[in-house]
Amino acid sequence: MTPADSAASAPIKSAIQPVSMRDYDTDFDAFSQALGGSFKRYGFAVVADHGLDEGVITRAIDDAKAFFALPEEVKRQYHQPGTGGARGLTPFGVEAAKGAATVDLKEFWHTGRELPEGHPLRKYMRDNVWPSEIPGFREDVYGMFEALDALGRKLLTAIAHYLGLDDDFFEDKVQLGNSVLRLLHYPPVPADAPGVRAGAHEDINVITLLLGAEEAGLQLKDADGQWLDIAPPPGALVVNIGDMLQRLTNHVLPSTSHRVINPAPERRGFARYSTPFFLHFNPDYVIETLPSTVTAENPDRYAGQSIMAEDFLTERLKEIRLI
Repeated sequence: MTPADSAASAPIKSAIQPVSMRDYDTDFDAFSQALGGSFKRYGFAVVADHGLDEGVITRAIDDAKAFFALPEEVKRQYHQPGTGGARGLTPFGVEAAKGAATVDLKEFWHTGRELPEGHPLRKYMRDNVWPSEIPGFREDVYGMFEALDALGRKLLTAIAHYLGLDDDFFEDKVQLGNSVLRLLHYPPVPADAPGVRAGAHEDINVITLLLGAEEAGLQLKDADGQWLDIAPPPGALVVNIGDMLQRLTNHVLPSTSHRVINPAPERRGFARYSTPFFLHFNPDYVIETLPSTVTAENPDRYAGQSIMAEDFLTERLKEIRLI
């Protein structure tokens, strides 16, 4: 038994029952209803049997661990101040939850979509940067980006079905989205840490797909104000609704506050790694309330307030201190 095994705390029971991606092909309607129902209830879903190549996941996470283990002065070469953290390294102690008094106890790396020279949407997307110190980093990490991008679009097909839209409703709205794969490192937490690993926040984007999270700590805030633990079983990922989709659906699908709390004393000496994929709309997509989500009981919360996805993103990055 390793020290990590002997120190491990009891498994945390997750508040959300998983839905299986296997049902996507065998009973698409049932899968869509189960997925959408979980989102409507919690703003979150746990998706089992996701079908992603475990080799792709393992290589990308191993590369992330190797990068974050580099000396600080080496890592800092890949920080690009003033860019909103869009690419490369965002150092420890920079990002904060909206309105938070303290910064989060984390550092992260961002990889985004690559578009060919001359593409009109390149003006919204910075070029990726790649650490020369980690062989294979570019191939491994961008491979994970593409795998999660494809899976996210499949999940959006099911979400469209649940909402009563054409199944392909989202396809031309996200196929060139300003999406970002984040490689997250939460270092060991000292007993006198001034903040938490990630303060309570909502995601900016359309949906987030989260892999990794080998250490506990992820919680969502239920509608009654109670914090619920989210602990996906092996081979599953966590998916949550972001503010852009909440706005588009007039809050039929809620963007729920969530956080990563500091570990129990016996786990303070262990780092935590996770790999959220923030799936975004195309930068020039205009977010307007779906007419089908407006009812007498749920009037349009954003009447006359359409906004381009890129402008929405910029506003929010300012709020979390990345711009």
